[in-house]
Amino acid sequence: MVRAWKRVKANKGSAGVDGRSVQDTQGYLKQAWPDIRSRLLDGSYRPEPIRRMGIPKPGGGVRELGIPTVVDRLIQQALLQVLQPLIDPTFSKHSHGFRPGRSAHDAVLEAQQYVQAGYTVVVDVDLEKFFDRINHDILMDRMAKRIADKRVLGLIRHYLQAGILTHDGHIEREEGTPQGGPLSPLLANVMLDEVDRELERRGHRFVRYADDCNVYVRSHKAGERVLQALRGCYAKLALKVNEAKTAVAEVRGRKFLGYCFWAHKGAAKRAVAGAAMQRLHQRLRELTRRTSGRSLEQIAQGLRAYVPGWKAYFRLAQTATAMRRLDAWLRHRPRAVQLKQWRSGPTIFRELRKLGATEALAAQVASQSCRWWHNSSLGLNRILTVAFFDRLGVPKFS
Repeated sequence: MVRAWKRVKANKGSAGVDGRSVQDTQGYLKQAWPDIRSRLLDGSYRPEPIRRMGIPKPGGGVRELGIPTVVDRLIQQALLQVLQPLIDPTFSKHSHGFRPGRSAHDAVLEAQQYVQAGYTVVVDVDLEKFFDRINHDILMDRMAKRIADKRVLGLIRHYLQAGILTHDGHIEREEGTPQGGPLSPLLANVMLDEVDRELERRGHRFVRYADDCNVYVRSHKAGERVLQALRGCYAKLALKVNEAKTAVAEVRGRKFLGYCFWAHKGAAKRAVAGAAMQRLHQRLRELTRRTSGRSLEQIAQGLRAYVPGWKAYFRLAQTATAMRRLDAWLRHRPRAVQLKQWRSGPTIFRELRKLGATEALAAQVASQSCRWWHNSSLGLNRILTVAFFDRLGVPKFS
């Protein structure tokens, strides 16, 4: 429990329906824990309802999260710490999501191996509202095959059935496991392990990360057969394939966990998927808007808070040229910001001369004072150089 509390405290997170923050809960547990422990042991403990919260999806729409109280997050985390070492070793080696020692990068690298081996057609399966549609009875049947302790099974069932508190009142839940609780990812893997085992039994090459499953085959005809079989597997679990987003297609042009693959001299290479790159550009535009009123130092600070995390996730991309172009574009934008802030021709001339520009260059840029984007690449790169932005602390992609 101490180890579970340290994890919950480190994760921080919002208060649940009881309104208690992590700090508030720490004081509350000093008094309440003996009673909670007693009720956990005799099976009478009942979780609080979860608090619904929506967050925007990268591709549009809203992802519904369920936020348990801090006390319930603590109990779920303790359950996870006991159950994961027992259950995780039984999962398929092709499953990478929410598992210790595994990551999205492992899934992408495994997929690349299949593409490199000539399996260039992918069965890209998307499940419709997977976490919201997990059947409680089916899930508990699979859990009962792995856990003998009926008190633990009963507690998990109570967490699955804990209601949802919304602005309109209390909603009973008959299916689904809320995204937001520590236990949900493990339960999701238990639910989908059956499909993994069927794919293994049939000898297919596949990769799964949470509910994202890609099966790699050599032909469209084989892919259609696999997809038909998968529909049957998911139907047995009362899960529905999202036909609009599911496809049998050439690997090139399909995205997987933000990555895509491209061919270069007979080799399969990794790249950032187009949609992920568009979101990056949009975010960088927001951070470097000319109308934000922020100084170059403040813009650099915002970029330092965002870019390193993006780079860490997409570090597997094998597109050095594209990253160098991205660096050049990113430096172009704050140059335009600086010109707009200087605004008038005389100010531009004076400030450029202070920075060491020749009289001719300063005059040339100042003469077109309202063309900020055009002027930002018209000799200004010789003044606000790469070294200038390095000193400012603007991060690089390459």
